[in-house]
Amino acid sequence: MEPKPREPTKHQYDYDAQTVMGFLHAYGLYDDFKCNIEPNHTTLAGHDYEHDIIVSSKFGMLGSIDCNTGDTLVGWDTDQFLMDERKATMVMKTIVEQNGLAPGGLMFDCKVRRESTDVEDMFIAHIGSMDCFAKGLRNAAKIVEDGRLDQMVKDRYASWNTGLAAEVAAGNGTLDKCYEYALANGEPEHISAQQELYEMVFNQGCDSRT
Repeated sequence: MEPKPREPTKHQYDYDAQTVMGFLHAYGLYDDFKCNIEPNHTTLAGHDYEHDIIVSSKFGMLGSIDCNTGDTLVGWDTDQFLMDERKATMVMKTIVEQNGLAPGGLMFDCKVRRESTDVEDMFIAHIGSMDCFAKGLRNAAKIVEDGRLDQMVKDRYASWNTGLAAEVAAGNGTLDKCYEYALANGEPEHISAQQELYEMVFNQGCDSRT
């Protein structure tokens, strides 16, 4: 099922990956379907390009990717072809981490509503975007093999493996336990999110000179 926001309907059960997965789970269809994610639709839902791909993958629900992109300021599906290497790297890193995308894959579609409609433009769009995703795959392999970024994420969320946080993650936490913990421990220690450091390490993985 493909999340598809901003369609001409009163209410949507397919607004984004989370909505689709919730719908499938509620009606006992979770084991019968997977998500086909078009990141262009993801941005129309107000998320980053790679967001629904990562979310679907984390829940074992990523089946295939309709890897178009679009102009985020237009607010509609413009069926453009991805030429952003950083976004391609995020997508391919997710695919590498889930050991591939079989039996689905990456696919493009292009309709007459596109601005680039000449036959030559169709060749340029397909070839250029395939090259972009190929570079993204090489970058992703480099980042995964390097391991620094993944270790930084593990370290950042290490507290979820112990104590009350582990209970919450396992579904055994309660509001009363959280309240008691807050009273006993007071204000938490402020720890830097290191946003720019994460981005710098990611960018190094996208730089063929490093």
